[in-house]
Amino acid sequence: MPIAVLAVALATCLVPPVDAPVTDPFRMPACPYCAGNRGIEYGPAPGTPVVAAAAGDVTFAGRVAGVRWVVVRHADGLLASYGHLSRIDVRVGATVRAGHRLGATTDRFYLGLRDGDRPVDPTGMLGRWRHRRRLVPVDGTPARPPGPPRLVCPNRVAAR
Repeated sequence: MPIAVLAVALATCLVPPVDAPVTDPFRMPACPYCAGNRGIEYGPAPGTPVVAAAAGDVTFAGRVAGVRWVVVRHADGLLASYGHLSRIDVRVGATVRAGHRLGATTDRFYLGLRDGDRPVDPTGMLGRWRHRRRLVPVDGTPARPPGPPRLVCPNRVAAR
């Protein structure tokens, strides 16, 4: 991994774009035309909301070979590709923030990250939503609703 990409990876915490299980993880191909998976594929329920992993500008929003895609260029120059969308909710030129809704999924979803033409594995940059631990009454008293979740980044130690 180039030093510039490594520095970005260590400083970046991406918002998970969907709440769904990973069905096919990133696999860097051995050559530009070799087999691999240049992103992460998920198995969401159709219509699952897709949100921007980080702030940036929408550079593409449309169809490629019949499949809906959105591409966002982030301030660090990385391009995030969101694919297999059932609906697109943004337009080219729009500025989005992390967590901004981009669209909705089909029964599959693809997240790719590139540095120029080179694929970058986003797995280690994706944060996880965590709720604060709390005690739950056992005497029949109604439990308090949980507070808002917080994003815990893989490169930061979480307070427990």
